[in-house]
Amino acid sequence: MLIGRQPEIEVLHTALRSDTAEMIAVIGRRRVGKTFLIDQIYGDHIVFQQTGVRYAPPDRQLRTFANKLSLLTGSNPIELKDWLDAFFQLRLAIEALPKTNKKAVIFFDELSWLATPEGEFIDYLAHFWNDWAHRQKLVIVLCGSVSSWIINKVINDKGGLHNRVTRYIHLKPFDCTETAQFLESRNINFSTRQIFQLYMTTGGIPLYLEDLKPGYSLTENIDELCFTQTGLLHEEFNRLYPALFEDAHFHVETIRTLATAPRGLSRKQIIKQSSLPNGGTTSRILDELQQSDFIESVPAFGNKKTKQIYRLIDEYSLFYLRFIENNKLSGPGTWLQLSQGQSYNIWSGYAFESLCFKHILQIKKALGISGVSTSISSFSHAGDETNPGLQIDMLIERADQAIHLCEIKFYRAEYRLNKKRIDEIQEKTDRFISLTKTSYQVIPTLIVGGAFRENELSSSSGIRIIDAEAFLK
Repeated sequence: MLIGRQPEIEVLHTALRSDTAEMIAVIGRRRVGKTFLIDQIYGDHIVFQQTGVRYAPPDRQLRTFANKLSLLTGSNPIELKDWLDAFFQLRLAIEALPKTNKKAVIFFDELSWLATPEGEFIDYLAHFWNDWAHRQKLVIVLCGSVSSWIINKVINDKGGLHNRVTRYIHLKPFDCTETAQFLESRNINFSTRQIFQLYMTTGGIPLYLEDLKPGYSLTENIDELCFTQTGLLHEEFNRLYPALFEDAHFHVETIRTLATAPRGLSRKQIIKQSSLPNGGTTSRILDELQQSDFIESVPAFGNKKTKQIYRLIDEYSLFYLRFIENNKLSGPGTWLQLSQGQSYNIWSGYAFESLCFKHILQIKKALGISGVSTSISSFSHAGDETNPGLQIDMLIERADQAIHLCEIKFYRAEYRLNKKRIDEIQEKTDRFISLTKTSYQVIPTLIVGGAFRENELSSSSGIRIIDAEAFLK
């Protein structure tokens, strides 16, 4: 059963309805549901599908291609000399199909594994498209988890595939609403706060959510997923990055470095705190991790063109490094015990910030500014001996010359605004205005995860307050 994905589904349906051949590139991080989406929407239209085999040389990929081709033709597999031969045989097989009014779909999955450097797959795919396929009733889907590879080698190709991709899908993890819908479809009834905690653990990755058991509590499910030797997420971290990237140790080190910095780090700070070289390798690694949805870059307020702050946004990786990797506890009751300590409070604050950055549209809707153009940034001032530093979690800068100065808090217990907290927020607001010299209206804004209770102070304080339950509306 498909949950959400309405914009992506519409893209796929539109390609089927169009009068011309289509080439669709689909990217997204591992386990996010790319193959499932294509199979669900295009299942009856797919006439040929091949999935790349990791580390297999071209001759093995060609043998797989020949075996798949035999399923289409109903004949024995034939020997294919090279990809030119393979695509010509695919053309013959498709031309031999009974004529119908519906488009046929060719689906190449895990494309970066299929297109080995020495195999010339991309060159002959381009020839196949340019010489014949672009005039047929066809949709060719190119899919893979190494997003940067598809972007660089297919979408931004300067050779035969230049400008040949007609549609592009970047499949993201579920948001909180989609996560709640998925749980409901599995008869799993968690509270709003529990959905947030689950999201902060799994990051809305569909495959992770599929392992949840109906009739069990959130704590029991996390114990099973993360703190048993056979749990899906117990060793997922050690498989995840090597499965996507060559020489993944630099990618993993970047993730580990960012996991220690809740507010994020600049490129220079990442290099200083790790063994990454100061050069093109680091730029490539940051680009690959960002395009695969493990990290994001947020511009620094007042220096948006030149200074980017990188943040870890993969909730599972953060959870693994904080609680699973060096944990000696296991079995039932593990998460209940771990969630009582100070480490939990620090982690939940960071993880909830990440959740909020992924739900900017919902925050704007709750603020009543969905139709206003905005830009998102962060602010950090180091301070000195006389003036303390200042850190702003999130800034929403509006085209109507207003700025929401957002503070993000995740609470265990019910939260009520008091005079001390109001004074602290107002002081932050005044210092921000003083430091930045901004002429925009600055609106202090508090985003609260957990139960929030309105009172007289909250309604008269001048602070905009968003209850995170808005993320599920």
